[in-house]
Amino acid sequence: MAGNVAKKKTQSNLEKKLEIIEEKINIALASVTVKDLSIFARQFAAMFNAGVPMIRCLRVLKEQTTNAKIKYAIKQISGEVEEGNELSEAMRKHSCFDELFISMVAAGEVGGVLDEVLDRLAVMLEKNAKTASEINSAMSYPKTVMFIALAVFFGMTTFLLPTFAGIFEQIGTELPAFTVFMLSISEFCRTWPPIPQLITIGVIIGLYVAYSTAYKTDQGRLFFDKLFLKLPIFGDLLEKSAVARFCMIFGTLTRSGVPMLKSLEIVRNVAGNEAIALSIEYARQEIQSGGMISLALQEKRVFPSLAIQMMAIGEETGELDGMLMKVGAFYETEVEEAVKSLSSMLEPLMIVVIGGIVASILMSMYLPMFAVFENL
Repeated sequence: MAGNVAKKKTQSNLEKKLEIIEEKINIALASVTVKDLSIFARQFAAMFNAGVPMIRCLRVLKEQTTNAKIKYAIKQISGEVEEGNELSEAMRKHSCFDELFISMVAAGEVGGVLDEVLDRLAVMLEKNAKTASEINSAMSYPKTVMFIALAVFFGMTTFLLPTFAGIFEQIGTELPAFTVFMLSISEFCRTWPPIPQLITIGVIIGLYVAYSTAYKTDQGRLFFDKLFLKLPIFGDLLEKSAVARFCMIFGTLTRSGVPMLKSLEIVRNVAGNEAIALSIEYARQEIQSGGMISLALQEKRVFPSLAIQMMAIGEETGELDGMLMKVGAFYETEVEEAVKSLSSMLEPLMIVVIGGIVASILMSMYLPMFAVFENL
């Protein structure tokens, strides 16, 4: 009897250990998206606004969320709040909540309007997630088409062109320069052992590593981020997206009661572009010295003039946060239109690219035949 009890106890302990290990693995593998945070903020705001006590809200959210990392964080936060700690301070110990999220929660706690702040935060996160999703969707199409185009090009040059090369050799006709060029590409693709291909791949990997290493440095990141903003078509999209993000986050923070200097510090850290982050830091320093944010941003010439003019009006009328929200909404619409235009422009462009690849291979095959027909 005692042996059975000990056996059951050992089995129970083993099951608990396995559950703990599984939980840790799930937490380690889980990634927190903007959508996860917006859902958390929206549900928290709804329950808190309905008069549900904070600890009860956290317990319900812990049961409802499917993200292992957020679930674990809520469990720990709930325990700290029960002990009398501030919600924002408890959140600060968990990486799934960034500085923006924590600062807005802290402002809501100080002002006694936590439900309103969480609502604003949810709206802002939802808009950010929507913008990011639209940009990713616009970029996924050309990536997929380019992959298909490269696969078609590799397949035709590796398997189709060699067949015609044998026919051309038997005929003994002089090959046009374009056909010779395409056959050399075919030979390159079929070379074994693939030393030339490995060298090419090595060079590409080396360039990528060099770029990644340079981008990790302050000067390198600044150089490439400035370059990205000057790219045709994509640079304008990146600029509008960054301006919309800056205005919406900065306006939401100041409207929620976060001090302006602290708001600028947060926005600088989540700017996503070093050139824009430096402009925001310069503006923060100018405001600290008694300057105006619109004039400081104008000096750096990174933000578009329309956004700066609207900010200047907001500063003069004392309605900067409201004006920032309007500018942010305007540029969010601009981003949506730019993404739609980009998608409609890329579709025919990608078709032309694939058509050009196929046509170039077919031309390299038929040009020698035309020469043979002319000599008959």
